[in-house]
Amino acid sequence: MAEGWILIDTSVWIHALRPSGNPLLREQVHHLLAEGRAAVCEMIILELAGGTRTEEDYQELCEDLEALQLFPITASVWKSAYRLAHTARLKGLSIPATDHLIAAVALNYPCRLFHRDKHFDLMARHVGIPVWKP
Repeated sequence: MAEGWILIDTSVWIHALRPSGNPLLREQVHHLLAEGRAAVCEMIILELAGGTRTEEDYQELCEDLEALQLFPITASVWKSAYRLAHTARLKGLSIPATDHLIAAVALNYPCRLFHRDKHFDLMARHVGIPVWKP
């Protein structure tokens, strides 16, 4: 896998999964899936599962996402998230805890984060999370 794993954040999956989503983001996710480079973590699956409207949608989504590369949220990832939250607060940033956790996954595994969320842009500037910009 010469190009490496891409951790696809919920902010991008929303576009990829909705017929009305951004066509460019849908295409980029499609290419990552076709190349076998798409990755998720439990927090992303949790956020997406919370948006399903039917049992069938829930089952299909979980089945599809669980087939992707999973980067587990380990004790080490949690410790990195604690540090990110502390560092962000010292810099005057107010970032949701879920975003700290997802950013910590990107820092602890060989991947880059594909997102459309201003909180990750702020963190990238201050703590250097690896971001994928297609």
